[in-house]
Amino acid sequence: MTLTNPEPSVTIPGPTLDDFQQARQVVSTVAQVTPMEVSRFLEEILGVPSFMKCENLQRTGSYKIRGAYNRMSKLSDEERARGVVAASAGNHAQGVAFAAKELGIKATIFTPVGVALPKLQATRSYGADVILTGDTMEGPLHAAATFADETGAVRIPPFDHVDVVAGQGTVGLEILDQVPDVATVIVPIGGGGLMSGVASVMKQHAAKTGKDIRVIGVQAENAAPYPLSLDAGEIVEVAVQPTIADGIAVSKPGVVNFDIISHTVDDVVTVTDDEIARAILVLLERAKMVVEPAGAVAVAAALAGKIKATGPTVVVLSGGNIDPMILERVISRGLASSGRYLKMRIPLPDRPGQLAKTSEIVAEQNANVVEVLHTRHGTGLQISQVELELHIETRGPEHAEQVLDALRREGYEPRIDF
Repeated sequence: MTLTNPEPSVTIPGPTLDDFQQARQVVSTVAQVTPMEVSRFLEEILGVPSFMKCENLQRTGSYKIRGAYNRMSKLSDEERARGVVAASAGNHAQGVAFAAKELGIKATIFTPVGVALPKLQATRSYGADVILTGDTMEGPLHAAATFADETGAVRIPPFDHVDVVAGQGTVGLEILDQVPDVATVIVPIGGGGLMSGVASVMKQHAAKTGKDIRVIGVQAENAAPYPLSLDAGEIVEVAVQPTIADGIAVSKPGVVNFDIISHTVDDVVTVTDDEIARAILVLLERAKMVVEPAGAVAVAAALAGKIKATGPTVVVLSGGNIDPMILERVISRGLASSGRYLKMRIPLPDRPGQLAKTSEIVAEQNANVVEVLHTRHGTGLQISQVELELHIETRGPEHAEQVLDALRREGYEPRIDF
């Protein structure tokens, strides 16, 4: 979707540039100024100078420490004595736990039972009291609200608060420092904390300097309330479908965030899980960057041809906290979606030599067989048939199609699984 740019005379709601600068002074005591890396592979795709803002290398592994610390630094002594509480399955939990440790505040974090072990261990290592409850985020959110009511602990929201927005917007100030002539900024969106902060900084700076800076948001296709909400002119809640980008899987925008984003963002696009997986793989291979699914959506949008960049472009890699077990699966998915890993099922006559013959055909095409399963119990097989399942590494889509064509020429009927 494409939005109408605000007129320069329109006042952007939320923090001012002075507020963002003050937040930077606060946040600088704990957050690193993360690297801005030149990206040759993105430049080849977008056709403009391209850069990656590497918040995946931030302390706690994401930008979340910025907003959490800025919000908690403003608590009164009485509020600090009551402690803080948050509900999160990942990056927000770590940000709150780390900020609480630095500020000497007791933190209680509610998280789903199935939280990734590395994230759970990291949050506990910062000294937070982590309580597992529920299978989805509904359980932790309810438990955190009840805990706050019963104990007086201050709830720290992941995005829907002006102090959180001001903290996250410090990413935008760093972008302006590192790429002064930036013309396009591409940012992941979940609830909108990072996007509202960065977009507000960019548009206020553009209005002040007379520059034109486009801001593009990216959501996971299976959790994308912003396009519908912006089209409707009001917050719309959506049913979240399963997605590997769990870090930005929210059902509706934050109130504060939606107000800012509706005044500042030029375009919002969505990406599929396959596109995200491919982006993670490309970042590993071309940039040597470990990036979580939510943190890779901006690159995914660029790779999928969904971004029209003008001038020097910055993509934000918002986080790098990915479970190694999930990373293994995502890499496999990325290889498959980029045509470099092929899983096929081939019905064969149940007679000697068929396995050797198919293997020979694959070998002649210089493809590498990774795994083989030979069974008589495949669905839809005739009684005189067996099924061969082959997992093959190829050099890309064209090579994969060559393998399939070679099998078809010999009378086989390979079926692709993914």
